Amino acid sequence: LATKISNNPDDLESKLMLAELFMMEARISGEHGHYYPAALNLIDEVLTQEVKDPIVYRAKLDKASVLLSLHRFEEAKLLGEEALKVNPYSADIYGVLVDANVELGNYDIAVGYADKMVSIRPDLRSYSRISYLREIHGMVDEAIAAMKMAVTAGYPGMEQTEWARLTLGHLYDRYGMQDSALLQYALALEARPNYPFAIAAMADIYAKLGEIAKSDSLSDLAMHLIPEVGFYMSRANLEMQKGNSKKAGELTQDILEMLAEDETSGHKMNLEMAGVYIDLLKQPEQALKYALMEYEIRPSNIDVNKMLAELYYVLDNPAKSEEHLHKALVTGTKDPETRCLEGVLMAKTANAEVGVKQLQGVFANNPNLQCRICDEARAIVL
Repeated sequence: LATKISNNPDDLESKLMLAELFMMEARISGEHGHYYPAALNLIDEVLTQEVKDPIVYRAKLDKASVLLSLHRFEEAKLLGEEALKVNPYSADIYGVLVDANVELGNYDIAVGYADKMVSIRPDLRSYSRISYLREIHGMVDEAIAAMKMAVTAGYPGMEQTEWARLTLGHLYDRYGMQDSALLQYALALEARPNYPFAIAAMADIYAKLGEIAKSDSLSDLAMHLIPEVGFYMSRANLEMQKGNSKKAGELTQDILEMLAEDETSGHKMNLEMAGVYIDLLKQPEQALKYALMEYEIRPSNIDVNKMLAELYYVLDNPAKSEEHLHKALVTGTKDPETRCLEGVLMAKTANAEVGVKQLQGVFANNPNLQCRICDEARAIVL
Protein backbone atom coordinates (compact mmCIF):
# COMPACT_ATOMS: atom_id res chain seq x y z
CA LEU A 1 0.00 0.00 0.00
CA ALA A 2 2.80 2.40 0.85
CA THR A 3 4.42 1.67 -2.51
CA LYS A 4 1.15 2.28 -4.34
CA ILE A 5 0.71 5.62 -2.57
CA SER A 6 4.31 6.60 -3.29
CA ASN A 7 3.82 5.82 -6.98
CA ASN A 8 0.44 7.52 -7.12
CA PRO A 9 -0.33 10.12 -4.41
CA ASP A 10 -3.91 10.35 -5.73
CA ASP A 11 -4.62 6.68 -4.93
CA LEU A 12 -7.29 7.42 -2.33
CA GLU A 13 -8.40 3.79 -2.03
CA SER A 14 -4.91 2.73 -0.95
CA LYS A 15 -4.71 5.59 1.54
CA LEU A 16 -7.93 4.48 3.21
CA MET A 17 -6.85 0.84 3.21
CA LEU A 18 -3.57 1.80 4.88
CA ALA A 19 -5.40 3.99 7.41
CA GLU A 20 -7.69 1.07 8.26
CA LEU A 21 -4.65 -1.17 8.67
CA PHE A 22 -3.19 1.38 11.09
CA MET A 23 -6.47 1.44 13.04
CA MET A 24 -6.38 -2.33 13.43
CA GLU A 25 -2.70 -2.30 14.35
CA ALA A 26 -3.40 0.26 17.09
CA ARG A 27 -5.86 -2.17 18.68
CA ILE A 28 -3.56 -5.16 18.34
CA SER A 29 -0.25 -3.55 19.31
CA GLY A 30 -1.38 -0.99 21.90
CA GLU A 31 0.75 1.64 20.15
CA HIS A 32 -2.07 4.17 20.03
CA GLY A 33 0.18 7.20 20.05
CA HIS A 34 1.74 6.16 16.74
CA TYR A 35 -0.98 4.47 14.71
CA TYR A 36 -4.04 6.64 15.39
CA PRO A 37 -2.36 9.93 14.36
CA ALA A 38 -0.92 8.14 11.32
CA ALA A 39 -4.40 6.93 10.37
CA LEU A 40 -5.88 10.41 10.85
CA ASN A 41 -3.24 11.97 8.63
CA LEU A 42 -4.08 9.61 5.78
CA ILE A 43 -7.83 10.04 6.20
CA ASP A 44 -7.52 13.84 6.27
CA GLU A 45 -5.49 13.68 3.06
CA VAL A 46 -8.42 11.89 1.46
CA LEU A 47 -11.03 14.31 2.85
CA THR A 48 -9.15 17.34 1.51
CA GLN A 49 -9.66 16.01 -2.03
CA GLU A 50 -12.75 16.51 -4.13
CA VAL A 51 -14.09 13.02 -3.54
CA LYS A 52 -17.53 11.49 -3.81
CA ASP A 53 -19.36 8.52 -2.36
CA PRO A 54 -18.36 5.80 -1.55
CA ILE A 55 -14.90 7.20 -0.77
CA VAL A 56 -16.18 10.22 1.19
CA TYR A 57 -18.51 8.03 3.26
CA ARG A 58 -15.77 5.55 4.03
CA ALA A 59 -13.31 8.31 4.96
CA LYS A 60 -15.78 9.96 7.34
CA LEU A 61 -16.68 6.59 8.85
CA ASP A 62 -13.02 5.78 9.42
CA LYS A 63 -12.25 9.18 10.92
CA ALA A 64 -15.24 9.00 13.26
CA SER A 65 -14.04 5.55 14.39
CA VAL A 66 -10.57 6.90 15.19
CA LEU A 67 -12.06 9.86 17.05
CA LEU A 68 -14.05 7.40 19.19
CA SER A 69 -10.86 5.55 20.04
CA LEU A 70 -9.28 8.87 21.03
CA HIS A 71 -12.27 9.62 23.33
CA ARG A 72 -13.25 12.63 21.21
CA PHE A 73 -16.88 11.62 21.35
CA GLU A 74 -18.68 14.82 20.31
CA GLU A 75 -16.47 15.16 17.24
CA ALA A 76 -17.12 11.52 16.38
CA LYS A 77 -20.88 12.00 16.72
CA LEU A 78 -20.95 15.05 14.46
CA LEU A 79 -18.83 13.39 11.80
CA GLY A 80 -20.90 10.22 12.07
CA GLU A 81 -24.06 12.22 11.46
CA GLU A 82 -22.42 13.69 8.35
CA ALA A 83 -21.54 10.21 7.11
CA LEU A 84 -25.07 9.00 7.81
CA LYS A 85 -26.43 11.63 5.41
CA VAL A 86 -24.10 10.29 2.72
CA ASN A 87 -25.08 6.65 3.27
CA PRO A 88 -27.98 5.76 5.62
CA TYR A 89 -27.99 2.14 4.49
CA SER A 90 -24.75 0.89 6.04
CA ALA A 91 -24.75 -0.78 9.46
CA ASP A 92 -21.24 0.46 10.24
CA ILE A 93 -22.16 4.11 10.63
CA TYR A 94 -24.96 3.24 13.02
CA GLY A 95 -22.38 1.46 15.16
CA VAL A 96 -20.29 4.63 15.35
CA LEU A 97 -23.36 6.61 16.36
CA VAL A 98 -24.33 4.04 18.99
CA ASP A 99 -20.88 4.30 20.57
CA ALA A 100 -20.69 8.08 20.42
CA ASN A 101 -24.14 8.59 21.94
CA VAL A 102 -23.51 6.02 24.68
CA GLU A 103 -20.32 7.83 25.68
CA LEU A 104 -22.13 11.18 25.63
CA GLY A 105 -24.95 9.78 27.76
CA ASN A 106 -27.61 9.94 25.03
CA TYR A 107 -28.84 6.45 25.83
CA ASP A 108 -32.30 6.60 24.23
CA ILE A 109 -30.76 7.82 20.97
CA ALA A 110 -28.14 5.06 21.16
CA VAL A 111 -30.87 2.41 21.53
CA GLY A 112 -32.59 3.71 18.39
CA TYR A 113 -29.37 3.53 16.38
CA ALA A 114 -28.65 0.03 17.72
CA ASP A 115 -32.08 -1.19 16.63
CA LYS A 116 -31.43 0.20 13.16
CA MET A 117 -27.95 -1.35 13.04
CA VAL A 118 -29.05 -4.85 13.99
CA SER A 119 -31.97 -4.69 11.53
CA ILE A 120 -29.52 -3.96 8.70
CA ARG A 121 -26.81 -6.44 9.68
CA PRO A 122 -27.24 -8.82 12.62
CA ASP A 123 -23.59 -9.69 13.22
CA LEU A 124 -20.81 -9.53 15.81
CA ARG A 125 -20.66 -5.74 15.80
CA SER A 126 -24.38 -5.17 16.20
CA TYR A 127 -24.92 -7.95 18.75
CA SER A 128 -22.06 -6.62 20.91
CA ARG A 129 -23.61 -3.16 20.99
CA ILE A 130 -27.00 -4.61 21.88
CA SER A 131 -25.28 -6.46 24.71
CA TYR A 132 -23.69 -3.32 26.11
CA LEU A 133 -26.93 -1.35 25.97
CA ARG A 134 -28.78 -4.17 27.71
CA GLU A 135 -26.19 -4.28 30.48
CA ILE A 136 -26.27 -0.58 31.26
CA HIS A 137 -30.06 -0.83 31.42
CA GLY A 138 -29.83 -3.56 34.06
CA MET A 139 -30.61 -6.51 31.75
CA VAL A 140 -27.61 -8.62 32.71
CA ASP A 141 -28.80 -12.06 31.55
CA GLU A 142 -29.99 -10.59 28.27
CA ALA A 143 -26.66 -8.80 27.83
CA ILE A 144 -24.79 -12.08 28.29
CA ALA A 145 -27.07 -13.77 25.75
CA ALA A 146 -26.42 -11.06 23.16
CA MET A 147 -22.65 -11.18 23.67
CA LYS A 148 -22.74 -14.96 23.22
CA MET A 149 -24.45 -14.32 19.88
CA ALA A 150 -21.71 -11.83 19.00
CA VAL A 151 -19.00 -14.40 19.71
CA THR A 152 -20.82 -17.09 17.73
CA ALA A 153 -21.20 -14.72 14.77
CA GLY A 154 -17.43 -14.10 14.56
CA TYR A 155 -14.67 -16.20 13.03
CA PRO A 156 -12.59 -17.82 15.83
CA GLY A 157 -9.17 -16.29 16.31
CA MET A 158 -9.88 -12.96 14.64
CA GLU A 159 -9.19 -9.98 16.88
CA GLN A 160 -12.80 -8.80 16.73
CA THR A 161 -14.13 -12.22 17.74
CA GLU A 162 -11.77 -12.66 20.64
CA TRP A 163 -12.45 -9.08 21.78
CA ALA A 164 -16.14 -10.02 21.95
CA ARG A 165 -15.24 -13.19 23.86
CA LEU A 166 -13.11 -11.09 26.20
CA THR A 167 -16.06 -8.75 26.77
CA LEU A 168 -18.26 -11.75 27.52
CA GLY A 169 -15.69 -12.77 30.12
CA HIS A 170 -15.75 -9.27 31.60
CA LEU A 171 -19.53 -9.54 31.94
CA TYR A 172 -19.22 -12.81 33.82
CA ASP A 173 -16.49 -11.38 36.03
CA ARG A 174 -18.36 -8.17 36.80
CA TYR A 175 -21.38 -10.08 38.07
CA GLY A 176 -19.54 -12.63 40.18
CA MET A 177 -19.09 -15.54 37.78
CA GLN A 178 -15.29 -15.76 37.80
CA ASP A 179 -15.15 -19.42 36.72
CA SER A 180 -17.16 -18.64 33.60
CA ALA A 181 -14.97 -15.62 32.92
CA LEU A 182 -11.77 -17.67 33.17
CA LEU A 183 -13.22 -20.18 30.73
CA GLN A 184 -13.88 -17.45 28.16
CA TYR A 185 -10.36 -16.07 28.53
CA ALA A 186 -8.92 -19.57 28.12
CA LEU A 187 -10.98 -20.06 24.96
CA ALA A 188 -9.76 -16.72 23.63
CA LEU A 189 -6.15 -17.77 24.21
CA GLU A 190 -6.75 -21.11 22.53
CA ALA A 191 -8.11 -19.36 19.45
CA ARG A 192 -5.63 -16.48 19.56
CA PRO A 193 -2.43 -17.49 21.41
CA ASN A 194 -0.71 -14.80 23.47
CA TYR A 195 -3.75 -12.51 23.22
CA PRO A 196 -2.57 -9.92 25.76
CA PHE A 197 -6.00 -8.66 26.83
CA ALA A 198 -7.12 -12.17 27.78
CA ILE A 199 -3.88 -12.75 29.66
CA ALA A 200 -4.29 -9.49 31.60
CA ALA A 201 -7.94 -10.30 32.34
CA MET A 202 -6.87 -13.65 33.78
CA ALA A 203 -4.28 -11.88 35.91
CA ASP A 204 -6.98 -9.60 37.34
CA ILE A 205 -9.20 -12.53 38.31
CA TYR A 206 -6.40 -14.52 39.93
CA ALA A 207 -5.53 -11.42 41.96
CA LYS A 208 -9.12 -11.29 43.22
CA LEU A 209 -8.95 -14.97 44.10
CA GLY A 210 -5.75 -14.46 46.08
CA GLU A 211 -3.52 -16.40 43.68
CA ILE A 212 -0.97 -13.60 43.61
CA ALA A 213 2.01 -15.46 42.12
CA LYS A 214 -0.07 -16.63 39.17
CA SER A 215 -1.52 -13.15 38.75
CA ASP A 216 1.94 -11.54 38.76
CA SER A 217 3.25 -13.98 36.18
CA LEU A 218 0.37 -13.37 33.79
CA SER A 219 0.54 -9.62 34.36
CA ASP A 220 4.24 -9.59 33.52
CA LEU A 221 3.54 -11.44 30.29
CA ALA A 222 0.72 -9.10 29.23
CA MET A 223 2.82 -5.98 29.89
CA HIS A 224 5.71 -7.53 27.96
CA LEU A 225 3.48 -8.16 24.94
CA ILE A 226 2.03 -4.66 24.48
CA PRO A 227 2.28 -1.28 26.27
CA GLU A 228 -1.38 -1.10 27.30
CA VAL A 229 -1.81 1.44 30.09
CA GLY A 230 -4.68 -0.53 31.64
CA PHE A 231 -2.35 -3.46 32.30
CA TYR A 232 0.04 -1.18 34.15
CA MET A 233 -2.77 0.38 36.20
CA SER A 234 -4.06 -3.02 37.32
CA ARG A 235 -0.58 -4.14 38.33
CA ALA A 236 0.19 -0.91 40.16
CA ASN A 237 -3.03 -1.22 42.15
CA LEU A 238 -2.14 -4.79 43.07
CA GLU A 239 1.35 -3.73 44.19
CA MET A 240 -0.26 -1.06 46.37
CA GLN A 241 -2.51 -3.69 47.95
CA LYS A 242 0.55 -5.88 48.62
CA GLY A 243 2.27 -2.95 50.35
CA ASN A 244 4.98 -2.76 47.70
CA SER A 245 4.99 1.02 47.46
CA LYS A 246 8.33 1.17 45.63
CA LYS A 247 7.15 -1.04 42.76
CA ALA A 248 3.77 0.72 42.69
CA GLY A 249 5.53 4.08 42.49
CA GLU A 250 7.70 2.96 39.58
CA LEU A 251 4.66 1.68 37.70
CA THR A 252 2.74 4.87 38.46
CA GLN A 253 5.52 6.93 36.90
CA ASP A 254 5.36 4.71 33.81
CA ILE A 255 1.59 5.20 33.69
CA LEU A 256 1.84 8.99 33.90
CA GLU A 257 4.36 9.00 31.05
CA MET A 258 2.12 6.76 28.94
CA LEU A 259 -0.92 8.93 29.58
CA ALA A 260 1.05 12.06 28.73
CA GLU A 261 2.11 10.47 25.45
CA ASP A 262 -1.52 9.58 24.71
CA GLU A 263 -2.62 13.14 25.45
CA THR A 264 0.08 14.50 23.15
CA SER A 265 -1.23 12.32 20.33
CA GLY A 266 -4.79 13.63 20.79
CA HIS A 267 -6.16 10.99 23.16
CA LYS A 268 -8.46 12.41 25.87
CA MET A 269 -7.57 10.66 29.14
CA ASN A 270 -9.36 12.62 31.89
CA LEU A 271 -11.06 9.63 33.53
CA GLU A 272 -7.89 7.57 33.42
CA MET A 273 -5.98 10.43 35.04
CA ALA A 274 -8.66 10.69 37.73
CA GLY A 275 -8.22 6.97 38.41
CA VAL A 276 -4.46 7.33 38.78
CA TYR A 277 -4.78 10.23 41.21
CA ILE A 278 -7.39 8.59 43.42
CA ASP A 279 -6.10 5.00 43.40
CA LEU A 280 -2.34 5.29 43.07
CA LEU A 281 -1.35 8.81 44.13
CA LYS A 282 -4.05 9.11 46.82
CA GLN A 283 -4.85 12.68 45.79
CA PRO A 284 -8.65 12.80 45.55
CA GLU A 285 -8.75 16.58 45.10
CA GLN A 286 -6.60 16.35 41.97
CA ALA A 287 -8.61 13.36 40.76
CA LEU A 288 -11.76 15.46 41.14
CA LYS A 289 -10.31 18.15 38.86
CA TYR A 290 -9.85 15.65 36.05
CA ALA A 291 -13.26 14.06 36.60
CA LEU A 292 -14.95 17.46 36.49
CA MET A 293 -13.14 18.26 33.24
CA GLU A 294 -14.71 15.15 31.75
CA TYR A 295 -18.08 16.00 33.30
CA GLU A 296 -18.09 19.31 31.45
CA ILE A 297 -17.79 17.37 28.19
CA ARG A 298 -20.32 14.61 28.91
CA PRO A 299 -22.43 15.35 31.99
CA SER A 300 -24.98 12.61 31.28
CA ASN A 301 -22.57 9.67 31.03
CA ILE A 302 -23.13 7.17 33.83
CA ASP A 303 -19.46 6.20 34.17
CA VAL A 304 -18.39 9.83 34.59
CA ASN A 305 -21.08 10.34 37.22
CA LYS A 306 -20.09 7.13 38.98
CA MET A 307 -16.51 8.39 39.25
CA LEU A 308 -17.71 11.73 40.63
CA ALA A 309 -20.02 10.00 43.12
CA GLU A 310 -17.08 7.95 44.41
CA LEU A 311 -14.75 10.94 44.59
CA TYR A 312 -17.23 13.13 46.46
CA TYR A 313 -17.83 10.28 48.89
CA VAL A 314 -14.09 9.97 49.53
CA LEU A 315 -13.95 13.75 49.97
CA ASP A 316 -16.71 13.52 52.62
CA ASN A 317 -19.36 15.32 50.58
CA PRO A 318 -22.31 12.89 50.71
CA ALA A 319 -24.78 15.37 49.21
CA LYS A 320 -22.73 15.77 46.02
CA SER A 321 -22.04 12.05 46.01
CA GLU A 322 -25.75 11.28 46.06
CA GLU A 323 -26.39 13.86 43.34
CA HIS A 324 -24.02 12.15 40.93
CA LEU A 325 -24.98 8.66 42.05
CA HIS A 326 -28.57 9.45 41.03
CA LYS A 327 -27.30 10.34 37.55
CA ALA A 328 -25.16 7.19 37.45
CA LEU A 329 -28.24 5.06 38.14
CA VAL A 330 -30.51 6.73 35.58
CA THR A 331 -30.42 3.75 33.19
CA GLY A 332 -31.21 1.19 35.88
CA THR A 333 -27.74 -0.34 35.82
CA LYS A 334 -27.02 -3.23 38.15
CA ASP A 335 -23.28 -2.58 38.11
CA PRO A 336 -22.16 -3.97 41.49
CA GLU A 337 -19.66 -1.18 42.17
CA THR A 338 -22.32 1.49 41.67
CA ARG A 339 -24.83 -0.47 43.76
CA CYS A 340 -22.20 -0.88 46.46
CA LEU A 341 -21.79 2.88 46.78
CA GLU A 342 -25.57 3.28 46.81
CA GLY A 343 -25.81 0.76 49.65
CA VAL A 344 -23.10 2.50 51.69
CA LEU A 345 -24.81 5.88 51.31
CA MET A 346 -28.17 4.42 52.33
CA ALA A 347 -26.60 2.60 55.27
CA LYS A 348 -25.47 5.95 56.66
CA THR A 349 -28.92 7.55 56.46
CA ALA A 350 -32.45 6.81 57.59
CA ASN A 351 -32.48 3.99 55.02
CA ALA A 352 -29.80 2.09 56.93
CA GLU A 353 -31.66 -1.23 56.97
CA VAL A 354 -32.32 -1.08 53.22
CA GLY A 355 -28.70 -0.14 52.58
CA VAL A 356 -27.35 -3.05 54.61
CA LYS A 357 -29.63 -5.49 52.79
CA GLN A 358 -28.48 -4.13 49.45
CA LEU A 359 -24.83 -4.55 50.42
CA GLN A 360 -25.49 -8.09 51.62
CA GLY A 361 -27.03 -8.86 48.23
CA VAL A 362 -24.11 -7.31 46.35
CA PHE A 363 -21.53 -9.41 48.19
CA ALA A 364 -23.66 -12.56 48.11
CA ASN A 365 -23.69 -12.35 44.32
CA ASN A 366 -20.07 -11.24 44.02
CA PRO A 367 -18.01 -12.15 47.11
CA ASN A 368 -14.74 -11.24 45.35
CA LEU A 369 -15.88 -7.75 44.36
CA GLN A 370 -13.15 -5.10 44.56
CA CYS A 371 -13.88 -1.38 44.35
CA ARG A 372 -12.96 1.93 45.96
CA ILE A 373 -15.77 1.62 48.53
CA CYS A 374 -15.75 -2.15 49.00
CA ASP A 375 -13.65 -2.34 52.18
CA GLU A 376 -15.93 0.10 53.95
CA ALA A 377 -19.00 -1.66 52.57
CA ARG A 378 -17.81 -5.03 53.89
CA ALA A 379 -17.19 -3.51 57.32
CA ILE A 380 -20.83 -2.37 57.37
CA VAL A 381 -22.27 -5.82 56.72
CA LEU A 382 -19.89 -7.79 58.94
